[in-house]
Amino acid sequence: MDDIDIDLDNGLIGKYRITKKLGDGATSEVFLCRDDFHDRDVAIKRVRSSVLIDAVDGPVYARFFAAEAALVGRLQHPNVVHIYDAVPDPVSPYVVMEYVPGTTLRTFCRPDQLLPLDQIIEVGFKCAMALGYVYRQGLIHRDVKPANILAITNEAGQVVDVKISDFGSVLNLTAESTQIHQVGSLAYMAPEQLDGETPDCRADIYGLGAVLYHLIAGRPPFEASSQAVLMNQIYNQMPAPLSGMRAGVDTAVDEVVMRALAKNRDDRYPSWDAFAQALSGLIAEHKVPRGHLQGVLDSERFNLLRTLDFFSNFGDVELWEVVHRAKWQRFSFGHALYRRGEEGRTFHIIAQGSVEVYRSSKRVALLGAGTSVGEMAYLAPNPELRRHSTDVVVTEPATTISFTPDTMQQLSPTCRHLFDEAFIRVLVRRLHAAHEALAHPRRIM
Repeated sequence: MDDIDIDLDNGLIGKYRITKKLGDGATSEVFLCRDDFHDRDVAIKRVRSSVLIDAVDGPVYARFFAAEAALVGRLQHPNVVHIYDAVPDPVSPYVVMEYVPGTTLRTFCRPDQLLPLDQIIEVGFKCAMALGYVYRQGLIHRDVKPANILAITNEAGQVVDVKISDFGSVLNLTAESTQIHQVGSLAYMAPEQLDGETPDCRADIYGLGAVLYHLIAGRPPFEASSQAVLMNQIYNQMPAPLSGMRAGVDTAVDEVVMRALAKNRDDRYPSWDAFAQALSGLIAEHKVPRGHLQGVLDSERFNLLRTLDFFSNFGDVELWEVVHRAKWQRFSFGHALYRRGEEGRTFHIIAQGSVEVYRSSKRVALLGAGTSVGEMAYLAPNPELRRHSTDVVVTEPATTISFTPDTMQQLSPTCRHLFDEAFIRVLVRRLHAAHEALAHPRRIM
C-alpha cells in the first residue's frame, strides 16, 4: 500500500506541516510540525517503516506505538506531555504530541552542566507528583530516564518546569491486551524489571531515584562496559554515597535518594506521595542550599495550598494550575488590599497572615489563612456590584494568591468549578455568622 499519509517531500505528515526535524533514533523520527486547525505547534513521533517490516522486532514496535496511541487525550497534567492524536498508518504510524520547547534532563547530567541541588530536588518533586498522577490512571511508565523528561528553562538557565514524555513503554494495568515486559533503559531499571516481574509504582520510583542520582553526581548509580556487568551491579552492589560525589550534599539527601534505589521494592517508598513528601521535606527543612536566584519554589507553594481550607476539595492537577496561574504576592502590615468605593478587579485567597475588614471605620471581620476576600470581583454580574463597600487592611504580614476574571478564564473548567464550590462554602459560612450575630449579638461579641 502506498504511503499516502506521510508526504515528507511536500513537507507534510498527514495534515500537519513540517517545520523541522527535532531528532531521530534507531526506531523513530521526531518532527516539529504546525497544526493549522488548532493553531499550535506539535511534536510528531513517526515510527520508521523499516522497523515495522522486520519479522522479529516489527510486532514489538507496533505494540509500543499502540501503547502510546491508547493514551490519546487521557493524560491531563501540567507536568505530563499531552498526546493529541495517533494515526495508525500502515507504513509509518505516528503520534501527535504537545510540543515543549527546550531540552531534556539529559543535558544536565554532564559533570560540567549540573543543576543546583535545590533545582534538582524541585525537579524530583514535580516528577514524583506527575508520575503519581500517571499511576492513578492505571499506568506505569517503565522508562523513566533523563532523556524522557523534558526541561523548560528560563533566560538564566534555571529549570522552571518539567514534563514527563515518551509513553511507548507504558504498562497499562487496565488493558486486556498482551503487553511486553522487560522494557526500559538498563541504567535506570529496577532489579525486578530485569527479572521480568510485573512491576508496580515502585519500579518507576527506582527509575526516578536513578535520575536524581545522575543529576546530582553527574553519573548514573552504576556504570559498566558490558550489560552483564551492569546487571550484576544493579542486583548486588550499592551506589556510591552521593555525599562523597558532590560538595554540599547533606546526608538527608543521600538517604532519600538511596531509599528510592533500594534493591528490594518493599524497602523503597510505598507510594509516589510518600516519595514526593520526602523530597519536599528536604526543601522545607533546609537540607539543600538555596540558589542565589531562586525565590519561593513551586513545591513550597503546592504544599502550602494543600494546607488551606479553601482548596480542600482541589485535586493535585488543579492545585498545580493554581500554582502556575495565580499571582503570588506579599503584603506588609497596614497595606490596604481594598478601599471603600473602589471597583474591584482582583480577588485574593489568604495563604498566610491575616486582614481586617472595616465598614465606616468599625471593624466587622478578621480573616485569616484559607479564606477569600474580594471575590465579588469575579462573582458579581455587573461593575456596580464589584465596588467595594469596606476597607480591607493587612493586620499581619500576608501572602495572598490572587486572580482576576481574565486569569480565571485561563483555568480549566474543572478548576473553575472547584473555585465556584469554594466560594459557595465561604459565602455560606459568612451568612451563617451574620445570622448568628443578629440572633445572638451578645454571644458573638
